Amino acid sequence: MIPFSILDLAPVATGGTAGQALHNARDLAQHAERLGYRRFWLAEHHNMPGIASAATAVALAFVAGGTSTIRVGSGGVMLPNHAPLVVAEQFGTLAALFPGRIDLGLGRAPGTDQMTARALRRGQSDTADTFPRDVAELQGYFRAATAGQLVQAVPGAGLEVPIWLLGSSLFSARLAGEMGLPFAFAAHFAPDLLMDALEIYRSEFHPSPALSKPHAMAAIGVYAADTDAKARSLFTSQQQAFLNLRRGRPGLLPEPVDSMDGLWNPMEAAGVNHAFREAVVGAPETVRNGLTAFIERTGIDELMVTSAMHDHAARVRSLQLIAAVRDQL
Repeated sequence: MIPFSILDLAPVATGGTAGQALHNARDLAQHAERLGYRRFWLAEHHNMPGIASAATAVALAFVAGGTSTIRVGSGGVMLPNHAPLVVAEQFGTLAALFPGRIDLGLGRAPGTDQMTARALRRGQSDTADTFPRDVAELQGYFRAATAGQLVQAVPGAGLEVPIWLLGSSLFSARLAGEMGLPFAFAAHFAPDLLMDALEIYRSEFHPSPALSKPHAMAAIGVYAADTDAKARSLFTSQQQAFLNLRRGRPGLLPEPVDSMDGLWNPMEAAGVNHAFREAVVGAPETVRNGLTAFIERTGIDELMVTSAMHDHAARVRSLQLIAAVRDQL
């Protein structure tokens, strides 16, 4: 059995608020802790009404404060949006408050649209190109301070917060291998390069003080319910939200429907289904078969499951069913 973890975006459902979404995230993490999930990560997105985890470090402090053993981290912080020192101070603070429980996953994308990215970056346009250098700088801030070091992360220095590289392309896979860092692939919305990225990461991995051998994780959508039909209905909230995003109209997470027929045209349906083609949706037996096939095909060391459901209780139930399947694998 490989470890199972959770990626959350603190979805804001229609009729709900960002505050409720963040309380739901903490409640979900508490359930995940009791169910034996290894990690609970939140993702940084901006200018999206249906996602409440923009201030990722703040949200993580709230979640970590409501749990005691599960690892809590970012999946990820979009490093081009921030100075490495600021990230080191934020996650150094988290690590000081919650020792041995904080992960720092780093992404290279802005996590938003270009106009918002410019607002975040204040005119800095080349930050994605400096990503490898920024990762190295960030690593340095977590090492013990040396004599004469003029700039230190306080808190942060000497805390050795684990860094993960996240990606949906080959760039971060190659960089994670070269730097000897754990790697997580975003197959939950961009599955095309999954197998190529895993092969490159493993073949180009160099042992480092952080990691002696490759450790690859993949995130996929998993929607479990007591019946296949119920799971497919729950999944339509995510399908509608992604469709709205593709149409340039991001909004709150919609209520589920019985069928997507009439809500999209054939081209849109093909695009959404392609993006979510790794998703596992169904009753426990369907989920068991889907997860078994995915784990065997990819050889991943850890699985990260994600979902966006309008009904929080249904999402908790999904995690319970997934955990039961995990224990049978």
